[in-house]
Amino acid sequence: MTAGARRTPSEPGDVLIPVVRTITQAQVEAYADAAGDHNPIHLDPDFAEKTPFGRRIAHGMLTLAMVSEMLTSAYPDRWAAGGRLKVRFRGPVFPGEAVETFGEVTRVNDSDGLRVAEIAIGVRKEDGSDVITGQAYVPVDGE
Repeated sequence: MTAGARRTPSEPGDVLIPVVRTITQAQVEAYADAAGDHNPIHLDPDFAEKTPFGRRIAHGMLTLAMVSEMLTSAYPDRWAAGGRLKVRFRGPVFPGEAVETFGEVTRVNDSDGLRVAEIAIGVRKEDGSDVITGQAYVPVDGE
């Protein structure tokens, strides 16, 4: 291993490097344009004020993209080639809130002759509340 290189997380207890961001309204608007999702809950403050959230919320998929970024960083080729996700959206993210991803390998299974890491993943707010929780599955053969 070269200096500064890090080992691919492939054993139970290995922790992935988190992605930390403050979600901005500008990011929400850019995501709305990119995804074609212009639901007023994300964009219209007057509309959003009348919802149970009381204000605009970020797209869940915008927040989930941070998990994919974390997994891509940890498994550059393997995540895109054969990774899978199973998640639950637990709560909203409001523009201006800081969130952080988390990931920890919980087990490694043999699947059709390949080693596949099961990773507990999610996104958490600064107050400790989970926004997204779930599992990722990534082949780690040869690591």
